[in-house]
Amino acid sequence: METAILKSKSKENLILLLNLAKKLDINVKLLSADEIEDIGLVIAMKKGRTGKFVNTESYLKKISK
Repeated sequence: METAILKSKSKENLILLLNLAKKLDINVKLLSADEIEDIGLVIAMKKGRTGKFVNTESYLKKISK
C-alpha cells in the first residue's frame, strides 16, 4: 500500500483531486491540524532518537544558558 499527503492552497483544486481519487476507488482521509502536527512530532522524534542516554540535569543546564 502506498500513501500520499497532498496540501493545496486552493480548496477548489483539493476538492477536485479528492473527487478524482474517489472515482478511482482510492481511500481518502482528510487530516485535521492536530493530526498533521502529531505526524510532524513523530517524524521529529524518530529523527532525533539516538539511543544514547541523556543526562537531564546536564541538558537543562545547557539550554538554560
